[in-house]
Parts: sequence; structure tokens; C-alpha cells
Amino acid sequence: MGWHLKKTVAMVGMMGAGKTAVGRVVAQRLGVAFLDSDAEIERAANMTVAEIFARDGEGFFRAKETQVLSRLLDGRPCILSTGGGVFLAEANRAAIAARGVAVWLKVPAEVLWERVRHGEGRPLLATPDPRATLERLLAERAPVYARAELTVEAGPGCSVEATAERVIAALLTRPDVLEAR
Repeated sequence: MGWHLKKTVAMVGMMGAGKTAVGRVVAQRLGVAFLDSDAEIERAANMTVAEIFARDGEGFFRAKETQVLSRLLDGRPCILSTGGGVFLAEANRAAIAARGVAVWLKVPAEVLWERVRHGEGRPLLATPDPRATLERLLAERAPVYARAELTVEAGPGCSVEATAERVIAALLTRPDVLEAR
């Protein structure tokens, strides 16, 4: 079966939600490009996200993020993994709603913690109590992520492949976004 993706799908949610891993599988199954906004920012700046945060601050990083998001939304429809903070900015939410569709990967705090606790390069978790920071960020951000047009829940034991299937099923509820051919 073939697919026709009509709009870019922005995967939104917390760090560790699986936006990149799940996004890659969804893109592969649909036969479209996969892009990662953080990777695109790093390529443009020739620095890691953590280095940009350290050198230029979060404000500068967020401005770059908005520029890159706009450029990516203007391209051919694709699956786009966004950084955890992208969807928090009203301008970014408006841009995604106008030119694409947002899918929130909703993952419980304990699953997020399992995935991010050993990782480096998470500047927002560089705190004395990273787990409490993660839980606070999730509590603050969940009401904003809930504004995404589609929500896909992925709890404990939900594999990348199973989550990707849930994302495709959610996209198929929107004929303006995805059509099976």
C-alpha cells in the first residue's frame, strides 16, 4: 500500500518521548523524509545544542529554533522531530498549525526518566536533581503539549514500532494530512 503525506508532521513532546526514534520509523513506513530540528540547528551553527546553550543562552537557541522550524515547514511534507521546547512558543505552535500538524507523543514521567537519565547533552537537566527537574518540566509543559492536534500515548512497554503504528493510525484520522493509496 502506498501513502500520500500532504502536510509535515511535527512530533512534539518531552525529551525522551521518542520523537526521533518513532519519527524515523514513521517516515520509513510512509516513504517520506525524516528531519530533526535539533540536528538541523546543530548543522547550521556547527555546534551542539548544549554548546549553543552554554555559549549563547537559551533565548538565542529558541530564536534559532523558530527560524529553522519555519524553513523546515516550508519544505516538502516530511516527518519532523522537534526539540522538547519548540511547541512551547506560541509562534511555533501557530506555524505548525498553519503549515503542518502536531502529534504529541505522550509518555509518563517514569518512562522518560528511564530513557534520559544516562544521557548527556540535555542542558535543561544539568541540575542537582535532574529527575525532579524532568518531572517539573513535564508538569509545566503537558498542558501546552495537549494543544497538539493529535495525541499518541506511549506508556511503559510500548515499543518504537508499536508507537509508530499508533502515530500512523492517528494521522489516518486526518485525510487532510495522510491518505492511503
